[in-house]
Amino acid sequence: MSDMSESVIMEHAASSGTDFLMYTSDFCGYCNAAKRLLASKKFTCKEYNYNHHDGLRQAVVAATGHQTVPVIFDLRDGQVMFIGGFDETRAYLR
Repeated sequence: MSDMSESVIMEHAASSGTDFLMYTSDFCGYCNAAKRLLASKKFTCKEYNYNHHDGLRQAVVAATGHQTVPVIFDLRDGQVMFIGGFDETRAYLR
């Protein structure tokens, strides 16, 4: 894992002020489903869209190994915990 890549995620998490951090892309059905899931459970979420931040996808993939979107982190306990994508998040929040 690249320290530079991980520091991008840690910086986003530290400045988010939300329950969850999510990396998304345009026209992503699973991203929209994840946003609906979090909202239905009354969780707040900060979203970063790969299509609007050059190099962000490469940094997040390097840090997590997760190639697809969404990429979701739980920030609720003051920790930055990588969950995975939509399916993992849905199972995690059951």
